[in-house]
Amino acid sequence: MNQPVVTKENKDITNRLNVLRAGVLGANDGIVSIAGLVIGVASAAHDTMTVFVAGLAGLVAGALSMAGGEYTSVSTQRDTEEAAVRKEADEIETDYEGELQELADIYEKKGVSPRLAKEVAKELMDKDALAAHTEAEFNITLDEYVNPWSAALSSMFSFTCGAILPLLAITLLPIPIRVVVTFFIVLLALALTGYVSAYLGGAPKQKAVMRNVIVGMLTMIVTYLVGHFIPL
Repeated sequence: MNQPVVTKENKDITNRLNVLRAGVLGANDGIVSIAGLVIGVASAAHDTMTVFVAGLAGLVAGALSMAGGEYTSVSTQRDTEEAAVRKEADEIETDYEGELQELADIYEKKGVSPRLAKEVAKELMDKDALAAHTEAEFNITLDEYVNPWSAALSSMFSFTCGAILPLLAITLLPIPIRVVVTFFIVLLALALTGYVSAYLGGAPKQKAVMRNVIVGMLTMIVTYLVGHFIPL
């Protein structure tokens, strides 16, 4: 069976789609988190400024938390990738023939004949032994490591974009209807982010939308009840 050819262009497209999908999911987190917070506070307090300050504080804390978590996670991933590349470089230097056979074995497992696999491995290692091994073994392209700062800023931005929606809705709407209208605005937004994330990921859209809406609905109901029974 022929293996699909993974070109640099295909990898770039996949990476862009993954970044876009992560941005949509980050916005989704912002919507759910801040919607739950402001609806909970609004059910306990009638003062609009109190609700706004609580929501704004939650937005800032959530955005920074997302950025910090993403920075730590991606930094760990980058450190792991760099360590794997250093280890591979040492192995190539100390046991070139063994690494040549290891690369040939990788291509054999993909369906290439032993003779051709050995030829391919030799040609690739003659050109750039380290690049050939890191791509075949770890799917790592040299000098194209993940950027923790980019990931952190992207997460912070996407969370903030999502969080702004419920914060503005609960703040700008008239007090008698703000909770109910915000509730339905948030559900519509969650239906949209669920659909988009499923579309980008190639997953069933109806399930993703329903799951997203139900989680958001339960979050807002629970936080509303918390604020209702513990009034300020």
